[in-house]
Amino acid sequence: MADKYQVQHLKDLCQKFLLSNLNWDNSLSTYTFVHQHNAKQIIDLALTLITSHDNMDKLTTREEYDVVTCKKCHEDLKAKVAFLTTSQPDSFSDIVLFASDGGSAQAAVPIPAHKAVLVSRSPVFNAMLENEMEESLSGTIKIRDVSYGTLRAFVDYLYTAEVVCLDQQLACDLLVMAEKYQVHHLKDLCQKFLVANLNWENSFLTYTFVHQHNAKKIIDAALTLIIVIDNMDKLTAREEYAELKEKDPQLVFEIYEAYLSKQVNKAAAQKGSSASYPPKYNWRGTHIEDDGVVSDYESGSG
Repeated sequence: MADKYQVQHLKDLCQKFLLSNLNWDNSLSTYTFVHQHNAKQIIDLALTLITSHDNMDKLTTREEYDVVTCKKCHEDLKAKVAFLTTSQPDSFSDIVLFASDGGSAQAAVPIPAHKAVLVSRSPVFNAMLENEMEESLSGTIKIRDVSYGTLRAFVDYLYTAEVVCLDQQLACDLLVMAEKYQVHHLKDLCQKFLVANLNWENSFLTYTFVHQHNAKKIIDAALTLIIVIDNMDKLTAREEYAELKEKDPQLVFEIYEAYLSKQVNKAAAQKGSSASYPPKYNWRGTHIEDDGVVSDYESGSG
């Protein structure tokens, strides 16, 4: 407060008190604090205590040392990231990208970029632009089946390593782009977002989507939610479930395989013994007992 409001007499009083009570135990915390407030006398004395030959080994084992070191490293890292993060000025751009998403008005809007940035961020762009392919010669890259907004966010990420206003749909769309152009850091970011925002309502659609894009973390997390015992009847009543049975029965089989495996393990745990073999069942979830009795795990099927 004395420093902020320039009450010099109070500042001098505080400095004298801190100096008179300075010792090795409080020297590091005092040193880091007064460095923010231009208190040179305290800085010099605290530094003298800190750098005493016999004290350096003890210093590096202190918790405050780790905090200060981490904070300093963090600040240095932020400064480096800020320096290395490239803005995306239209000037000096040497290539443009276009989204092709079925003829929307924005598809004709170019997104300017720099070849040097694209090739350094993506092995796919690197192969495309280093060789004399059409895109390299024309200075134009047309990307099919992507919206302008998704492509804009993707290119921005290549420059800034950030995604503004990430939501469920954009995370899915960027996951596809990240996989296609092998931008692994972006793919990891999208996977973490999707896992963090999983719930039972979106788990089934997310599961079917990520199965196409080799996103194992999300697959496992979504499957865990889907096969919750109380939710299986609700699942089979959903329209998306009926569609998936027709479109990709293998995925339905995998869901029931996981569900039945969980049931077997639960039953074995309750009996205090492990099950030797899982039950026999077909892809529709029909359970065939050893005595030939057939029961159906699907709600409402015969």
